[in-house]
Amino acid sequence: MPERVRYVLDTNVVLYDPQALLAFPGKHVELVMPISVIEEIDQFKGEMTETGRNARLASGLIDQYRQNGNLADGVAQANGSTFRVVIWSHEENGFPRELDLRRASNRVLATALQIARTDQVRTVLVSQDTNLRIKANALGITAIAYEGGEKRDVHELYTGYTVQKVVGKQMEEYRGREWLEVEGRFPPNHCLIVQDDKDAGRYLAFRYDAKRAMFHPIRDLSKGIWDVVPRNPQQALALDLLMDPSIAIVTLIGKAGTGKTLLALAAGLQAMMEDNTYAKMLVSRPIFPMGRDVGYLPGTLEEKLQPWMQPIFDNLDFLISTPVSRHSQVKGYETLLDQGLINIEPLTYIRGRSIPKQFMIVDEAQNLTPHEIKTIITRVGTGTKIVLTGDPYQIDNPYVDAVSNGLSHLVERFREQAMAGHVTLVRGERSPLAEMAANIL
Repeated sequence: MPERVRYVLDTNVVLYDPQALLAFPGKHVELVMPISVIEEIDQFKGEMTETGRNARLASGLIDQYRQNGNLADGVAQANGSTFRVVIWSHEENGFPRELDLRRASNRVLATALQIARTDQVRTVLVSQDTNLRIKANALGITAIAYEGGEKRDVHELYTGYTVQKVVGKQMEEYRGREWLEVEGRFPPNHCLIVQDDKDAGRYLAFRYDAKRAMFHPIRDLSKGIWDVVPRNPQQALALDLLMDPSIAIVTLIGKAGTGKTLLALAAGLQAMMEDNTYAKMLVSRPIFPMGRDVGYLPGTLEEKLQPWMQPIFDNLDFLISTPVSRHSQVKGYETLLDQGLINIEPLTYIRGRSIPKQFMIVDEAQNLTPHEIKTIITRVGTGTKIVLTGDPYQIDNPYVDAVSNGLSHLVERFREQAMAGHVTLVRGERSPLAEMAANIL
């Protein structure tokens, strides 16, 4: 017979995903929500943000439960589990004095501690708050992070490619091959790097064709794309995916300095200005937190966006305005902005739009939730290619982590789709100092 277990939900779990209430199925499971969580949710309901939306959805779902029974006694859920709201007792708590009960997270912890000590039932605290999980462990309570039902480690996330080391003479066996058959099962557009075991800079790159169940060489990138020549095999794979119009969605993950944004912008400029594949380029980043109205900042819309979009402008300036660029006749990215060929917009205003025949880049996508990612991608119209870039290790959103963020979620969900491609960039190319800082700091 399955062991009975009680899951105590923290506020940040519900604000991240209201469907977390249904994420722990089974007749042996009881889902407990401290009354303090209800109070916290109420504080967010009025916000016109994704967090506010989730707060309203969670409140609505709990109100439906209330109509089916007494929340204090427990109400049956569709997945077989029971949902209950618990009021923590100040009189019989035994809570450490060192922990300030004016903090909402500590009140959630106190509720979990009281339940664990009152009933001989396994109690698990579910929270996205790392410090709260540490405190729970110190008090003898099992604590876990909510991962949407998918138990994954960030190091197990899909990289998009396989590396095959060969000795120098074997490289010639792969060179010039139009098709390459490799034993095993691979997702569509999975990449293969055949690399010299003694010289990492000597490699051949292939991409998997799911229809023919074979690999084919990637395009010749020796002359670069918009003056950008790949400096490592992962960058070559990324450019190959970015320049293929049959691939509607590309995700690029990598630490700072690996070239995610630069590669995406170079491919977008090439496809729009030289190949005429797209009518314009749309570049956006989350104004964190997503949904915050830039009207709170002074100045015109362009002036308000300047601090958020400066990294994009820096990359565009490098690609267009530098003297060494063959495309310097464009006379600066400002001209493209004035002509409407490049649009720089906050994600705040994207809901409800339809975006056809554009090369769309969403930078810093690791700060988005899975629902926000869904909202963005469902805006994509006919003939549009969307590129999402980000670093799961640099997250500012307190409601997601390296595994549960929308970008990582998207990579895993789209890995089997023929219209999608993904590459994890691993080596920084910005400068030796930037690469060292990214690795050791």
